[in-house]
Amino acid sequence: MIRPLHSSRAVALLCAFAFLAFLIGNRPASAQHQQSVLTGQAAFTDAAHEFPGIRRHLTVADLPATAPQESVDNGPKIVPRPAGMLPIAPKGFKVELYATGLDNPRLIRTAPNGDLFLAESETGKIKVFRGVGLDGKAAQVSVFADGLHLPFGIAFYPAGPHPAWVYIGNTDSIVRFPYKNGDLKATGPAEHLADLPGGGRLRGGGHWTRDLVFSHDGTKLLASVGSHSNVDDSDTHHEEFHRADVLEFTPEGKFIKVYASGLRNCVGEAINPITGEL
Repeated sequence: MIRPLHSSRAVALLCAFAFLAFLIGNRPASAQHQQSVLTGQAAFTDAAHEFPGIRRHLTVADLPATAPQESVDNGPKIVPRPAGMLPIAPKGFKVELYATGLDNPRLIRTAPNGDLFLAESETGKIKVFRGVGLDGKAAQVSVFADGLHLPFGIAFYPAGPHPAWVYIGNTDSIVRFPYKNGDLKATGPAEHLADLPGGGRLRGGGHWTRDLVFSHDGTKLLASVGSHSNVDDSDTHHEEFHRADVLEFTPEGKFIKVYASGLRNCVGEAINPITGEL
């Protein structure tokens, strides 16, 4: 039976096709004539050989042999970036290296004055990057706060040009620091507002990222809590950690309710600037 696509899914597909068409139309000259089909082991290339327009034809015989004695957990492995290798940007744009030496940077939020607040989760730090120097790198870098527990979410409150606080989503709590535009370091200690269900590393420990966002009117603070795994069934696992929830608090950290539940791997949050919807 053929079923019509939901409008949101149809829009998503159209956007995906449009993006692919954009990539193909803006591919580097070196790749414009690489239309041959790669087969066999030649089709297994790395990121340095990826260009829009390259096609691959793989058969079952091309796949690696099964290895039941090995773990099914086949996570990614980080390799050094080749010298001079940068993302390929559309014509008219240029990619430059802005900052290096970061340890597990996960999320960037822009302060009203233009400073970039970055959650360096592995080290438990929130860093601030300001401006661009002549070399294309940040003109100033500062540690705004440290000693945090796998920080991820960053939110400024209240909305507008003069926030008084910056909220941080630890994996197991929500804290806030006093803030005024231009602060490169926290001027006071972290204020603990609320506890969150603590996460851990994904392989066995669940999704640990906790994002934060305020409602349009500033009366609600929404915190995302990721599910325990990538493949859990929310219909059969209702206990804590097994489902992804969005929790609703007051700006002072008082729990109000579970805003949404049964989500899949809820990580990032955003408020629609026009409708105010999450």
